[in-house]
Amino acid sequence: HVQLVESGGGSVQAGGSLRLSCTASGYTSSSFCMGWFRQAPGKEREGVAVIDSDGVTSYADSVKGRFTISKANAKDTLYLQMNNLKPEDTAVFYCAADSPTARADVRTLYAMYLGQGTQVTVS
Repeated sequence: HVQLVESGGGSVQAGGSLRLSCTASGYTSSSFCMGWFRQAPGKEREGVAVIDSDGVTSYADSVKGRFTISKANAKDTLYLQMNNLKPEDTAVFYCAADSPTARADVRTLYAMYLGQGTQVTVS
């Protein structure tokens, strides 16, 4: 049974930072392309960042230079370090696992498995 569990969301003022974590169980996450989606109220879900099994990363233009995706394979944990947060970053953030053969391209990130989401609110 594959499970992705996010943590680390919360409320922060503009300019602040948060680090999201996603712990995977039920499979070896290091073999998979992993990423983060977000969905703001009234908007479609969008890919934010992705990292493949080789550590290649890709980011949405809106977060480049502010967000960093990384993973700790030994812990089966995915991270998203978010700095210089803006009110428009307010959304529910979801951890996702794509296929092992997926490219590290945030535009084509697909959620074979999706976490339950964690709220990020920037005021």
